[in-house]
Amino acid sequence: MQSLLYMKCEACRRGEPTVTDEEIAALHPQVAHWTIVERDGIKRLERVFQFKTFIEALAFTNRVGEIAEAEGHHPALLTEWGRTTVTWWTHKIKGLHRNDFIMAAKTDEVYIAFLKED
Repeated sequence: MQSLLYMKCEACRRGEPTVTDEEIAALHPQVAHWTIVERDGIKRLERVFQFKTFIEALAFTNRVGEIAEAEGHHPALLTEWGRTTVTWWTHKIKGLHRNDFIMAAKTDEVYIAFLKED
């Protein structure tokens, strides 16, 4: 399977299927630090990223926002003192799509780069 990190998000239309349990089992190991949570009956990928200060958490949030805008796929972002929670799911299909796993991998890459700068 091609690395999620090098994939691009594809336009997703209402009515497309969510990923199957088998697809989740194949994709999730590439973003192993992410938890699959269910809220309001919708599966989502979620991860909390830790930082030393609010300013670092905010800078990370902005970088995630930049990659989200570039891919045309946007997460829920909660920025607090010392941490940012990122949650990916596809609103149009009310669940997980391959795009969410792609963006989780790209978010991990942003975090690794961010830590190297510190």
